[in-house]
Amino acid sequence: MNATRSALPVCEPNVTPMLDVLLVLLITFMAISIRMRHTIDAQLSQPCVGKCAQGTPIVLEVFAGPAYRINRTPIAANALLQELEKIYDGRRDKVLQVAGHAGARYQDVISAMDVAKSAGVRAIGVPPKDSDANR
Repeated sequence: MNATRSALPVCEPNVTPMLDVLLVLLITFMAISIRMRHTIDAQLSQPCVGKCAQGTPIVLEVFAGPAYRINRTPIAANALLQELEKIYDGRRDKVLQVAGHAGARYQDVISAMDVAKSAGVRAIGVPPKDSDANR
């Protein structure tokens, strides 16, 4: 028996199963990445007309640096958590309004919100444009 070149088996890779697996993995990762969005819930407060029944809102202002003020009182960055814990320790309503000023980085505002959540704040809002915190 004389083996000729034409009688040898042809060795070509079959890429169809590899493409099927690749497409399944691609669709899986796309579906997972859509559901892994990280968001922060914020409430937009309405401006108060006339008498407000809620009392004085707590407003955390974030400046460049980062520098912080709570109701116009300057707070050191390393004392922010302790100050917020002290404010919200005896309060029933755990609502905080966060105002980011010009020059403040987005990361600094988000970090301040995270610190506020750690201090027990349940709802974070944004003060209305015509409030004193934005001036």
